[in-house]
Amino acid sequence: MTGMLFSALTFAAVLGSGVAAGLFLIFSNTIMASFARLPAAQGIAAMQSINVTIINPLFMTVFMGMVALSLALGAKAIIGWTEAGSAWLLAGGLAYVLGCFLVTMVFNVPLNDALAAADPASADGAALWARYLQEWLPWNHVRTVACLVSLASFVMAFARAA
Repeated sequence: MTGMLFSALTFAAVLGSGVAAGLFLIFSNTIMASFARLPAAQGIAAMQSINVTIINPLFMTVFMGMVALSLALGAKAIIGWTEAGSAWLLAGGLAYVLGCFLVTMVFNVPLNDALAAADPASADGAALWARYLQEWLPWNHVRTVACLVSLASFVMAFARAA
């Protein structure tokens, strides 16, 4: 029964890390490039809207649920280190918690908070927007890669345990 539970949790982690990777990839590849082409006031207003809208039950369930899954699966990996796939479980959990969650909290959220306080029509808006794009986007790339590493690791753990 425990084996089936952890298989289900690992499968859920595959799905969750894949959804997160896709979300961050679309920001890196399309959304931020589109916003960068807009006048600063419009780009700021659009990003401010996204930053409010994204805090919703579905996103938070995936984003925070993956933290809980990563920690649980990481603990399972350490406790059952000799079991097949344990190193992959630990790698997947660490990639998500450190490369996605921690990066988000330490780098992306403070930038989002600074942008939230900005007046899109102010004279300082263009400089703030340029700095935001320059700093926020590379950290989003880190989150994208971390979620892809997490996804691949959880897939490998799932395959090894099967």
